[in-house]
Amino acid sequence: MPPNTNETIFPCPFSKGYGIPAKQAWLLLKVFLGYRLILAALFVALFYSDTDSSLLGAYDGRLFTYSSLSYLIISFVSGICIVWRLTGYTVQAQLLIFSDILILTLIMHASGGINSGMGTLIAVSIAAGGLLIGGRCAMLFAALASLAVLGEQVVADYTHSFDSTSYANAGMLGAAFFTIALLSYILAKRSEQIFQLADQQQQTIIKLEDLNKYIIQHLQSGIIITNKQQAIQMANEAALRLVNLSALPTQLNDISTHLATAFQTWLTDPEYNLALLQLPNQSEIHSRFMPLPAGQELFYMIILEDIALYNQQVQQSKLASLGRLTASIAHEIRNPLGAISHAGQLLSENTQLSAQDRRLTQIIQTHSVRVNHIIEDILQLSRRTDSRREKIYLKPWLDAYLKNFSAEHAINNAAFKLLYADEALYVLIDPGHLRQIMDNLCRNALKYGKPELGAIILRAFANPQGACIEVIDNGSGISHEHLSHLFEPFFTTSSSGTGLGLYISKELAELNQAKLSYYLTDDKRSCFRLCLLNAEPHLIEL
Repeated sequence: MPPNTNETIFPCPFSKGYGIPAKQAWLLLKVFLGYRLILAALFVALFYSDTDSSLLGAYDGRLFTYSSLSYLIISFVSGICIVWRLTGYTVQAQLLIFSDILILTLIMHASGGINSGMGTLIAVSIAAGGLLIGGRCAMLFAALASLAVLGEQVVADYTHSFDSTSYANAGMLGAAFFTIALLSYILAKRSEQIFQLADQQQQTIIKLEDLNKYIIQHLQSGIIITNKQQAIQMANEAALRLVNLSALPTQLNDISTHLATAFQTWLTDPEYNLALLQLPNQSEIHSRFMPLPAGQELFYMIILEDIALYNQQVQQSKLASLGRLTASIAHEIRNPLGAISHAGQLLSENTQLSAQDRRLTQIIQTHSVRVNHIIEDILQLSRRTDSRREKIYLKPWLDAYLKNFSAEHAINNAAFKLLYADEALYVLIDPGHLRQIMDNLCRNALKYGKPELGAIILRAFANPQGACIEVIDNGSGISHEHLSHLFEPFFTTSSSGTGLGLYISKELAELNQAKLSYYLTDDKRSCFRLCLLNAEPHLIEL
């Protein structure tokens, strides 16, 4: 089986820190094997041909024949081992180099010794060893080749095989072997460094690509890539979540006809690059269009953002401005109000006041307290910090909340009835903000929802965006003329209310990317619904 192409091979046991990719290493080995097969075939073919090949086997034809055939057979066997991976790379490469040194030395001796010029073929094997094996092993091959050439000269001199021997030529050839080995070692080391750098850069590119994909997929803003024909090429998870789809659509029309029309209008007139979508799930989506050049092709990017994100930023700015305003209110109004309230209290203690005057002092006290409550509510808004959202499991949280609320207001636990969905509901919201919203809704239900007619229902259930909490009371509902002003500041139908409870609740909901709304149930009961953001801590907020 082919090796893992991502594997790095360290062929030489003396190598430290450098290696070559497996695919590249095996390819080089196959190239060298091809060279050996051609060379061995030429030796055999030229020796047995009718051409003038007197140089080959000139001294010992029998030795040349055996050596050439052995060279060819070993090359064929090595080819089988390399193709089928019967041996490891390092073992196979070392076997080829060692057999080259031995057999080529024998062929050189059979062809007339060092003066035949056959020793230069050993230099090719030394260079190949430096490239294939690398490291200090290249110097080992050069040393073995030098010793082999020198040994051949000693044997030739001892047996008087040739008319003359040349130790000088053997020494020069040995020096050439070491020079070639050193150069091939340096070249192999540089190649290994280049391979390693290329591999590091490839890994960096892969990591960056994976990181980019992760960021795009986990943005809170939806990203849709489309072409001019409105065929969707890619969409991230946030886009599918915002448009309430589970699978990637093929056309913009599959998401919204209005979105497709707005996109076509933008292509005609680039000034109209914004569109507001009202989806069937009652969520409002803000969409933006921009070109996205990609080489020779031109794509278009559509950015979808939940209006709740904008509302959160607006709320933070409003609360910051309100904080500066209420600081002045607290100083300029509360001090005079305290003096008026104190003077009214002292006046009411006068025993000589008539009944009508006592009624007037009581009015002063009542409205002083009411104005103070209004200031307290406004100051509560000004002290509001940025939302510190946490992942909350609704079921135990609502259980604990109802127990604390009942204890604080000294009411029977039966005044509220809690209903849960079957699945586990997790939401992302500031726990303090959620508690304040629920306090306002539950107090209003107790005050205006006629609890004597039956329990007030708190119902938690899942919706496509996350989870919702409903507070359903027994009230007859809010009139149509008052409905449009329900969440406005200081709007109230009660003589004792400040008109800030629902306003504060809506502000806090939008600060946490939640939505507070009101509607009448099928049986004409008042219901406040708080839809919360799904707890997905891996989403990236931008």
